[in-house]
Amino acid sequence: MSKTVEVQYFAILREQRGLAKEKVSTAAATAAQLYDELRARHGFTLESSRLRVAVNDDFAPWQAPLRDGDRLVFIPPVAGG
Repeated sequence: MSKTVEVQYFAILREQRGLAKEKVSTAAATAAQLYDELRARHGFTLESSRLRVAVNDDFAPWQAPLRDGDRLVFIPPVAGG
């Protein structure tokens, strides 16, 4: 079943996508499936194991089910000092 979710990108993912956020229509059942779909579509270079995911403003496990209208943020590692 298709659903529409909002995805926000930071750091390298934003650079690679060329957008800060977008609405995505997907049949993905989990955040992991959605990231795999987006990685293939947009050529993201980071494996999901290098990222954290937040769903509706809370960190979530990659296998958490997605629902229509969810907001996701894929958070890459951050460098700094």
